[in-house]
Amino acid sequence: MRPNFVLFMPDQLRADCVGAFGNPVVRTPNIDALAARGVSFPNAYAQHSVCSPSRASLLTGQYPHTAGHRTLSNLIKPGEPNLLRYLRQAGYHVTWAGARGDTYAPGATEEAVTEYGFGAHTGTSSWHWQGTGDDVWDRVFYLGRKEPGPDHDEAAVASALEFLAAPPPEPWVLFVPLLAPHCPFGVQEPWYSLHDRAAVPLPAPRGEGREPRYMEAIRQAYGTARMSEERWRELIAVYYGMISRMDDQFGRVMAALGGSPSAGETVTMFFTDHGEYLGDYDLIEKWPAGLHDCLLREPLIMAGGPLPRGEVRHTMAEMTDLLPTVLELAGIEAEHTHFGRSLLPVIHDPAAGHREYAFSEGGFTLQEEPLMERAPFPYDLKAGLQHEDPSLVGKAVAVRDRRWTYVYRLYEPAELYDRDADPAERVNLAGRPEHAATEAGLRDAVLRWMVETADAIPWQADPRRPEIALPGPAEGAAGRRAALA
Repeated sequence: MRPNFVLFMPDQLRADCVGAFGNPVVRTPNIDALAARGVSFPNAYAQHSVCSPSRASLLTGQYPHTAGHRTLSNLIKPGEPNLLRYLRQAGYHVTWAGARGDTYAPGATEEAVTEYGFGAHTGTSSWHWQGTGDDVWDRVFYLGRKEPGPDHDEAAVASALEFLAAPPPEPWVLFVPLLAPHCPFGVQEPWYSLHDRAAVPLPAPRGEGREPRYMEAIRQAYGTARMSEERWRELIAVYYGMISRMDDQFGRVMAALGGSPSAGETVTMFFTDHGEYLGDYDLIEKWPAGLHDCLLREPLIMAGGPLPRGEVRHTMAEMTDLLPTVLELAGIEAEHTHFGRSLLPVIHDPAAGHREYAFSEGGFTLQEEPLMERAPFPYDLKAGLQHEDPSLVGKAVAVRDRRWTYVYRLYEPAELYDRDADPAERVNLAGRPEHAATEAGLRDAVLRWMVETADAIPWQADPRRPEIALPGPAEGAAGRRAALA
């Protein structure tokens, strides 16, 4: 029997801000319970630190550079193979709870899902706001205590509960992409007051040695030096509150699933698109060429159906692996070139091995400056920096193994971090003679990866000598020109 799937995806969730991934302060009992009855991957990485490129990558199994999904405005196109489209074509009833958007281009959503939206519920998909009037808070995207009221995520979760109360008879997929804990950082009670401000950890301090130039440019433009320890703790506590609210919503979905007769045949997958700086290095939000661990490490958990319980797999993994894993569980063959690898072999046999490296990427060439984001408040400073100096957001690739992170930057010097000694990736070791061999090996891995994944040949072949409908010689040159006009 083919399993059903719940795909639950919050936005901008740091892996180290989930209890099951080592955070002792944040309250995430429902996510932690999923990890306890499933398989978690503490070394899984997203392929991009920005929403749309990351989503396109995990749904297609391709890297952002492979098909040009490197911007907020180049989304999955109609006819482009992707996970939800495969599932629907194979007979699955695919429900998208809510109106999250920023993933599929016009026409592609209709190909990929059976139903979309809020059902009988109402919500808004916008998270922009006008600011608080406090310039310090506004430039770190802080909103604070929100008034009760309907919003996108609550409406989406209510729609998911409505679906689970009467699921269709055919195999189904419930996709729940939420907005939280994406900034602005604001949440309603009781979650606003849930976490003791004195207990939340302070952000990682600024790094040592050479760092990418965009980091200081952000600090200067946003004025993050004005943030006191007290203010950082307040912001982090609110972010934790947003996570706990999302965890409560996830718990309600799991409770509804548990009461469904199809619960035993359902696989739940919990993951996000990317993380958040959250004050680390005196930075906030994210950056298109940002490749730090806090932006890319994934809280990936899979549970239910034939999967083992309470297991942890420490292998390197990528979010490109989601597509082949789901397709294998569903008994579906992919019909396009992708770069994911099914996680099922290593899930069932820890000795099977999976990946030596996980790759991530971001940024642009100088010539792509006209294609970069333009945005009003609160993203005006971020967009402005990119257009004023495009080298700040130059193309970059990160490769990680179990110990090391190496970053190649097109317009700036490289970075090398030893995550065993420096988990926050603060001390850049690139260029030091004692690490020359490690740096060279990882640089070679980046080169090989770029050559292997630079493009993908479409599986649908064109005829080499197609018939071409043109007017014959008797109609003369004027007729041929008219036909081709």
